[in-house]
Amino acid sequence: MEQVNIYEAKTQFSKYVELAESGQDVIIARGGKQVARLTAIQPVKRAIRFGVLKGKVRVAADFDAPLPDEVLAGFEGR
Repeated sequence: MEQVNIYEAKTQFSKYVELAESGQDVIIARGGKQVARLTAIQPVKRAIRFGVLKGKVRVAADFDAPLPDEVLAGFEGR
């Protein structure tokens, strides 16, 4: 954890943001007294919600039926 004064934090802000991104906290002080902490934000992990599309998606009854000869010929380059 690195401690810097406000003036230095303002003049080299990009450097301290990069330190925070890499996981190192930066303490900002005024007159030697700690007043703020610059730290990385952890991304919010969303929970998986199963069944959201239930009843909204329909699969045709002949979904896995063989393709017609004309369509197969197109895929095979005949």
